[in-house]
This record gives sequence, C-alpha cells and structure tokens, in this order.
Amino acid sequence: MTTVRKGQAPAVLSRSAFHERFMQSFVDPAFRREDEALARVEALAWDAYQEGRKAPITRKAGNDFADPDYDLSTEWLETRERLKKAEAAWKDPATPSRVLLICGSSRNDGTCPGEISKTWRLLNTAKTSLESAGMGTDVLDLSLLTSSYQLHIHPCKGCVATAMPLCHWPCSCYPNHSLGQTSDWMAEIYERWTAAHGVIILTPVYWYQSPSPLKLMMDRLVCADGGNPDPTSTHGKKPEEAKAIEMKGWDYPKHLAGRAYGVVVHGDVAGIEGTRRGLCDWLDWMGLIDAGNQARLDRYIGYYEPYATSHDTLDADQAMLAEVANAAKAVANAVKALRAGTLSQPDKGLRQPRPK
Repeated sequence: MTTVRKGQAPAVLSRSAFHERFMQSFVDPAFRREDEALARVEALAWDAYQEGRKAPITRKAGNDFADPDYDLSTEWLETRERLKKAEAAWKDPATPSRVLLICGSSRNDGTCPGEISKTWRLLNTAKTSLESAGMGTDVLDLSLLTSSYQLHIHPCKGCVATAMPLCHWPCSCYPNHSLGQTSDWMAEIYERWTAAHGVIILTPVYWYQSPSPLKLMMDRLVCADGGNPDPTSTHGKKPEEAKAIEMKGWDYPKHLAGRAYGVVVHGDVAGIEGTRRGLCDWLDWMGLIDAGNQARLDRYIGYYEPYATSHDTLDADQAMLAEVANAAKAVANAVKALRAGTLSQPDKGLRQPRPK
C-alpha cells in the first residue's frame, strides 16, 4: 500500500470567522429586518460545517453497486440516472443528431461589460450552419456564470492525482452542503455533453489561455476520462481504498469518447494557436474525434486594433464568418459519418499500452 500523505489542510474556521463569511451574503441593509432569522439559519449552517454534513440526504446504493448498503447522495444518484438516460439516447440510432455549442467567453450584455461577446456572434453563425445541415443544437453559454444568481462551476479538487478511482463519474465532490458549495452547474453540463453527438467549443483568448469559466468546466470533466462510476468501491472519498484499486489495475473508461468535435478560437494580439492546440489535445485525449482541419480554427479579430471597434471589425471579416460556418459544417458531416459507421478511425480499437 502506498502512503497517503497528510498535513496541508488548514484548521476549521473559528465561530467568529464563520460568522463573518456567512454574513457576507447578507450585507444588503434590506436583510437587517431578518437578522434574528439569519442568526437561526447561521446556527444550523455552523452545525453542518462542524459535523461535515457534505451530503445530508442519502439512500442505500442498491444492487447496482459494489457495496449495496453504502449510503449514497440522492443528488449524485439523480445525476447518474440522467446521464444513463442521456447515454442511452446518444447510442440510439433513432435519436436525432445533436451538437453541443459551447460559448467560452465570460462576457455578455447582462453583466458589467454591457455588450455581447464576439464569441456569442460566432456561436450563432455556427448554430445557423449546423441547423441548415440538419443538426439539432444545444447552446451552453458559460458566460451565465457571470450573470446568473447562485450559478457555479466549483473547482476540481484533483482527486485523480491521488488515485484515478477516487474521481467518480459523475463528480461526487459537489454539492458539499457543509461548506456551502452548492448550485453546481456541472451536474447539468455532464448530461448535455453525454447527450451530444458532436461538440464545438468557441472561445476567446484571455491572457494567452482559455477563459476561467471554460477552464473550470474542462477541469471538472476529468471524471469523464477514466472516472469511477461506483463511489461505493471507494466508500466515498477514502484515498487508501482508491489507491489499492488503482494498483490492482484501472481501465480508465472514456465516458465521452466517440463524439465529433470542432474548435474555434479568436484573439486580438496573441495566444490563439496555443489555446487552440491545448483544446484540441484535450479533446483528443478524451477520445473525441476531430472533424478535420477546417473544424480546428484560430483567427485574430482586429489584430492590434482598438477593442472599442472590434465588433465592427468582425462585421467586415466575412471570410472569418464563412470559416466558422465551415467548421460547423465539418462537424455536422463528421457526426453523420460517425453515426453511419463510415468515418475512418484508423486507431479505433487499439489498446493503449500506458493508459492514463
């Protein structure tokens, strides 16, 4: 058995520090009339925090799991059930083809910038192209994280780096009610990825990298690449048990493999090529299938020109809009060929000698 290393976790908050954090959500003077009620709610939250009630509502896992008597979160079980239905629909030849369009920008006109993103415009160009090719579309606008009430993608906790079987599919790290880590969007996002026959990520470059909402989603999708579908096998998050399972041999199931993908990256000065390569490498690693050269696009909009006129610059760049439409058409063609079994995949069925 390998050693489980300890010693990084901080001490629990003091009662006074907990009070300060709890009340940060209620600084609006309008809440002062309910201070007594808030104090009662805070006392309950403090008890949950002290006792570590991560999943307060559970039920027995049942015979589908290694330990039928283990108490599993009902929220996790509900997400699992939705994923099973989505996967069944994805596999069903009678299900209409659907492409998931992901807007990676943090910006929309419902929050501080007060203006739509260029990424949103490119996404709608791709959407029109897909629909003209007979594809259904599902738009996932990650900018909603910046403009929606209590909507979160909580960060990945890195369970994989302890042992792959500790990372559950779908993710069981959230919600964590004892820490107030709730309203996690990923439960829905897992379902939408699972149901999609194709995926197109459209994103700007922020400081040479993917925007934070997109990266948060990417990190939380690690459970789709090798994740353990049975949390009872590790009795929740017991690292010793997960390490023992991995050392016996883990098959790293790729839960989203077999979907077609395209990537559109845009920027104004630098970083587009590195971001596009990183996204494509990530999707390749998860077992998605690229839709060809024209589906992997990186372009500048207004190279070293003012931000203020960048939408006007995009208006004038009809060639780029046509390239985005072509990227979508390429994904539509790949989806049709994949579902018909006619898309050549020379490495299909080859066993990886060093899976991870």
